[in-house]
Amino acid sequence: MENLNSLLSLSGKLLLNVKMNLDTKAEELKLKNIDLIQLNNELNTDEAKKTFWINIYNAYYQILANRLKLQRKNIFTQKEIIIAKSHFSLDDIEHGILRNCSLKWGFGYFPNPFCSLLIRNLTVQKIDFRIHFALNCGAKSCPPIAFYTLEKLDKQLDEATYSFILSETTIDMNNKTISTSKLLHWYRGDFGDTKGIKETLKKVLELDITTYKLCFNNYSWETHLENYA
Repeated sequence: MENLNSLLSLSGKLLLNVKMNLDTKAEELKLKNIDLIQLNNELNTDEAKKTFWINIYNAYYQILANRLKLQRKNIFTQKEIIIAKSHFSLDDIEHGILRNCSLKWGFGYFPNPFCSLLIRNLTVQKIDFRIHFALNCGAKSCPPIAFYTLEKLDKQLDEATYSFILSETTIDMNNKTISTSKLLHWYRGDFGDTKGIKETLKKVLELDITTYKLCFNNYSWETHLENYA
């Protein structure tokens, strides 16, 4: 069980307060005042890092959009998230920490040479493509927000993956085509290229799609806040 005073519980409490439209200043202050040693000591596995930072990302997107009224064009790059007296952006969390310093628009193939030492010291060791079905960017085509816990993380990420793919995928057996979310195209390197994408779809859909043509749906950036699972 997670310590009730742990950073993992704190990240969940922050997200819960955001969902319930409760004040988050106490949780934000605690996050601001922890030190980097505690951050590194408590987030000492990839599983702990994913649990914490997914909850933080999803909570702060809502905070930045609702309270600070940041627009989509700059909401991802503004370093408005203060944790351990350090300033982070949503991009720092997603592409730096959770994607191990990958370029945002590199399709999952290229590292970011400008990734800061702070971010490098906090990154996961191995990219888990399932995070793409857990992070909510406030758009209609984004996956819904869930509350992640360490002891259930693997199961929760599997459930998020299955649920999102099933809801976003259509199959045309006559024309041998399969259409799915453009998230898999944008981050195809994280999935292991086209072969890896098809393996993921095959596992979820329980269908051999080896000979199918892969297509990707248009992505709706229409604002859709407070989309909780």
